[in-house]
Formats: sequence, C-alpha cells, structure tokens
Amino acid sequence: MEGRVMKSTGSWYEVLGENQRLYQCRLQGKLRLEETKESNPVAVGDMVVLVIEGNDASITEVKPRDNHILRQSVKKTGHRHVLAANVDQVMLIATLKHPRTSNGFIDRFLVTAEAFRIPQLVIFNKKDMLTEEELHEVDQLQNLYGSVGVGTELISAKEDESLEAVRELLKNKTTLVAGHSGVGKSTLLNRLFPHLQRAVNEVSDATLKGTHTTTFAEMFMIDSRTFVIDTPGVKEWGLFDMEPQEIADYFPEMRDLRLECKFGSRCLHLQEPRCAVRQAVEDGRIHASRYQSYVNMVTGKDNRK
Repeated sequence: MEGRVMKSTGSWYEVLGENQRLYQCRLQGKLRLEETKESNPVAVGDMVVLVIEGNDASITEVKPRDNHILRQSVKKTGHRHVLAANVDQVMLIATLKHPRTSNGFIDRFLVTAEAFRIPQLVIFNKKDMLTEEELHEVDQLQNLYGSVGVGTELISAKEDESLEAVRELLKNKTTLVAGHSGVGKSTLLNRLFPHLQRAVNEVSDATLKGTHTTTFAEMFMIDSRTFVIDTPGVKEWGLFDMEPQEIADYFPEMRDLRLECKFGSRCLHLQEPRCAVRQAVEDGRIHASRYQSYVNMVTGKDNRK
C-alpha cells in the first residue's frame, strides 16, 4: 500500500494510507541511511510504501520526490534538514516587529524555494500593531516582492474578521507554512481552520522573540485536495549545497541578466567589470536590499536571521 507521511517525530511516522486510514509506522532498518547528508531520510509529504502486519506498519520504500524544501541542519554540521517534500507552494509568515523578520531571512527562504521552482507567498502579519510609517514600509515590501513574482498579503490573524484571501491562496494545494517563532503561524491556522487547535504562545516582552509551539513538522488534511504543513518556528535559515555561481539563478530579477554580463554565467556580480546585474542595481531595476541579500549569501557574511 502507498501512503503520504503526515507527521514525523524522528522514530515514528504517521502515514495517511490510500484507504484514508492513518497508520503509525516505523522505518524499516535498511532505510536508515547513515551515509545520507539528510538529517531525516523520510520527511513530511513523502510518498511511501507501507507493509502492514497485524497491528504493525513499517515504511519499506520512499518514492521519488517532485521537490522538497530544506535548510541547513542546526544539529548536524554538513547535513541538511528536509522540512517537507512534494509541496505545491510555500508560505512564509513575516512580521515587521514583535518579532521582526529581516529582509535577509525572507530572501534566503525565497531562494531556497526558488531553487526547486516552488511558488512562494509572503504573508505579513500583525497589521494591527503597525504605525502609519510601518504600514508604508510593508506596502513597499509588498511591491518589492510582488515585482519578482511572490504573492503577498497584509493581515491581522487576531483581528481581521475575514481571512478569505489567505484561505483562497491555500485552496486545492499542499502548502508549507513557515516563519520565526512568534509571528503568528498557529494563530493564523487556528483562525482559518478552527478544528486544528494549534497551541499558541505569546512573544516575550523581554526578548521580543517567540517560543516554540510546534516541535516538528506536521501535515493536516483540510479537504481531499487541500493540505497544510505546519513547521517549527525557525530562528535562522541556512542555505545548503548551493555554489556561489548558481545563487543568482534563484533571484528572478537577476536570472535573465546573467548572460549580459561580460563574464556570462561565471560572473559573481561582485567586482567584475561590465556586470549587467550591478548596473541594474545602480539603475534601480534591482532593489538594493535584494542585491545586498545576494551578496551576503555569496560571500557567506549573512547571519541567517
């Protein structure tokens, strides 16, 4: 029988079988791939083959993935952690304050998804806390990210009477939802889908940081065609397995300009002469903050937060 992994705790996996039943499964021994660079060889969203014997079920095979979203493992140096596999889109919940989501963090998240051509959404939350000046800043960010093909919305997960625009974005898709702890992921999911009853913790006034309410990725079936993957709050987002020469390919506004550079695909867009990307930054066709994010990724100087 085939099934889809809904939850992973590291030792047990909850799998939705093709018969719409949930099975608690262990991983068959030969699949414990010690040589892999993945900290979790089976991820939420994976399609797997199950063998059921009495009350016991085990995963014997992981089917090839259409895509996955990953980041550098925070526990194993040199390993990557797959947050989810086989997703239709990713949704980042971001906040301008309490806590602040930096432009660099947003850009690293978008680059990770763009590497697999996974469509991206950025939902700016906590509209009710923003001043007029801050609302203008969010408007500028929405224009910026909208210009590179990212869908955006500005909401208050707590106070908005209708969140229908966000609900429509999720409809008939498998969506990974991510963000810093405290940005309101669980609050938003509870408002959209009250039956989920996700635990909610407030942001500390002392540290302005959230506390983890989700400890592992978990997928929820909203209806037969709509799935939402809730993920643990992420403090930092480290890129994994990307060569400096390829990173520009994951910035849509830079991708089409690369061949216009004097050194073509070998150009890193840092100090090289006749660089079409740097010229576009000077001309205002590429936003300075996006270029700075790119430079930080290529040079490894970003703090990942």
